[in-house]
Amino acid sequence: MADYTKITILIVDDEISIRKLLEFYLKKYFTVVTKNNGEEAKAWIEAGNTPDVIVADLNMPLMNGHQLMEFVRQSRSYDAVPVMILSANESSTDRVNCLKSGADDYVIKPFNPEELFYRIYNKMKLLKKIA
Repeated sequence: MADYTKITILIVDDEISIRKLLEFYLKKYFTVVTKNNGEEAKAWIEAGNTPDVIVADLNMPLMNGHQLMEFVRQSRSYDAVPVMILSANESSTDRVNCLKSGADDYVIKPFNPEELFYRIYNKMKLLKKIA
């Protein structure tokens, strides 16, 4: 697999094990930035950083995945950034609500990191960020 380090993935999850797993797996291909919660992610974005993809947990303290997605979707500068939600919530209602709110994808925990990689890869290919 090629090196796509020009692509920046923002991982937002309050579970350190998930952040570490995703960082370990995805940093082989992309530039990876991790944040503990939506507040940290929002501050990082407002500091002038624009990720190519946001992968965010749904249930986090301080600012959850819905709130982070709302911030991103309401911003003219970041509204086109794909948002992928990670959640242990398996209900169809949660998935539909996230997709209606602007999520580009919804991945249920536990998940296969390779599957998430290909979801990101395919999204970047569709957006012509990678060949």
